Formats: sequence, structure tokens, C-alpha cells
Amino acid sequence: MNAVLTVALKDLRVAGRTRDTLLATAFFAGLVLLVLGLALGGDGAARTPAQTAGTAAGAVWTALALAAAVGAQRAFAQEQEAGALEQLILYPGPHGALYVGKLLGVLGPLLLVAAFTLPVGLILFGAAGAGRAVPWAALALTTVLGVVGFAAGTTFYGSITVNLRAREALLPALAFPILVPVVIATVKATSLLLTGGWSPEVTTWVVFLAAFDLGTVILATLLFGFAVEG
Repeated sequence: MNAVLTVALKDLRVAGRTRDTLLATAFFAGLVLLVLGLALGGDGAARTPAQTAGTAAGAVWTALALAAAVGAQRAFAQEQEAGALEQLILYPGPHGALYVGKLLGVLGPLLLVAAFTLPVGLILFGAAGAGRAVPWAALALTTVLGVVGFAAGTTFYGSITVNLRAREALLPALAFPILVPVVIATVKATSLLLTGGWSPEVTTWVVFLAAFDLGTVILATLLFGFAVEG
């Protein structure tokens, strides 16, 4: 736990001082929302509530998935660019602690971006505002679980691609196929929450998200040593 906290606090301090990761992910998420809003916004009155909810959920989670890939690219790149990645790996302690610390460092800026992206996206696509009742607490839970799933997968694959020339292109190509279940579950849960509130079907998707997050973190922690040394 000491190694986890040391790595996480170091990354969060760096992110707070430079703000490059936070600004890059926030700008990218905002740009994706803007593009999708212009392409899919149209006449909201012509869509049913279910269509509006589905469009808003798809746009929000598309923006967050792509933002997670952008943020995870910096998880190990700062040590690699400074020539300190090998020293970081050689520090005493299990390699899994390094992964968990990096994961927490990625989660901080990404959760801040999600706190901005979710309400803006719902308002932009007409799923919130104008007297619409929005279950914010349930949406916050779904968002946290979804962001953890994105961060867990992209951080692990970020450690694999950090030493490759085309890491910016390879990271999304490797991580997104694994994250398809998270995308489906978050979009479905968000759409259902916006149309009918909490229901047994939402519970199923939320439980699935929690199980996926836990399994991904455990598996990535166990395999992280092989990933960074390979």
C-alpha cells in the first residue's frame, strides 16, 4: 500500500502542476461532444425520449472512452521520456503495486473530466434540463464504475505500448476490443436510467460493471510484471 500511495500521489502531484493530462483529456472529450452534437443533435423534438436518452448516452461514453485512451498514454510516458521507467520498475515492492498506483493516478484527472462531460453531454443532447427528472446519484455510480473500467484497461495496455514507436495508435487498437463490454454496459445503464430510472435491468448492468472492474484490476495487477518486463 505504501508503494501504491507513493506512485499515485506522485502522479497526481505532477498532473496538478502541469495540468497537461487534464487539459488534453478535457479538450478531447469536449471536442468529441461538440462534433457528435453537431452531427446528431438535430431536432430533438422529433425524437422519442428513448432515442434521446440513447443518443446522449452513446455520445457521452464515446467521449469518455476516447478521453481515457488519451489520458492513459501519459501514465508511463513521462517516466519513459525522462529515462526513469527502468528505475521505477526496479524499486523495491511488487510490480502490481506500481500498476495500482498508476491506475489511481490516471483515475484522478479522468473522474474530473467525467464530472464535466456527463452533465454537459446530457444537456447538449436534450436528455437533461427543461424540467426533465435526472437520477444524478445513480448516474454518478454508473459513471464511476465505467471510468474505472476504462482506466483499468487503458493503463494496463499503456504499460505494454509505452516503449513502442506507434504507441498512440496501438494503445486504442489493443485496449478498445477488451473494453467493449464496458461500453455496452455503460450505454445501456445510462439510457435506462434516463428513460425510466432505477430498475432491475439497471441493477444487472451495474453489477456486471462492478464485476468487470474488479476482475480487470485483479488480472492486470497479476500480469503487470510480465507486461512491463516483456
